[in-house]
Amino acid sequence: MSQSLAREGTPYPSQLLENAVEEFAKLPGIGRKTALRLVLFLLRQEPDEVEAFTQAVSRMRKEVKYCKVCHNISDTDLCPICSDQRRDSSVICVVENIRDVMAIENTQQYHGLYHVLGGIISPMEGIGPSDIEINSLIKRVEAGGVEEVIFALSSTMEGDTTNFYISRKLASYPVKLSVIARGISVGDELEYTDEVTLGRSILNRTPFNG
Repeated sequence: MSQSLAREGTPYPSQLLENAVEEFAKLPGIGRKTALRLVLFLLRQEPDEVEAFTQAVSRMRKEVKYCKVCHNISDTDLCPICSDQRRDSSVICVVENIRDVMAIENTQQYHGLYHVLGGIISPMEGIGPSDIEINSLIKRVEAGGVEEVIFALSSTMEGDTTNFYISRKLASYPVKLSVIARGISVGDELEYTDEVTLGRSILNRTPFNG
């Protein structure tokens, strides 16, 4: 019996089964019990269905791209949002990650473009301005045509610090800076906010005052 089995006290009948459980348990929010349930479910499926599942995950990891403009996830060099001529290209909404883009899109209240930073400034975690996509945002504003930049970062100390830093970098440009309304509780993550509250926060955004 392996050390992991001895630790958990669960006698797996197959080393292959245990290996699969170990891999699923690495996923966020998935404990070993849930991992075992998922693996046993797959074991009951037809081989073709399991193969389709593994191929989808493998292709996603190998072939997914990041938009060369906004850094959103895409199947092509330019994401569907950036390439949509119906979107308002004069407005850029700055978010922390791809999940925030999805959350805002679900509100159906915003029709501009996005800029995904890929993180927020957090000295405690060793994340500085050069570690996230701030310079590419500045270049987008420099290129012209942008009239407003909306800060839609989580209302945490790190989010506010990032807002302030970007606002200083954009201070010399003729662009309006705004922040989503604080209908979202301080400390809340954007992706967990309900769609109605988030939509209203976008519509009722206010001028940013650093």
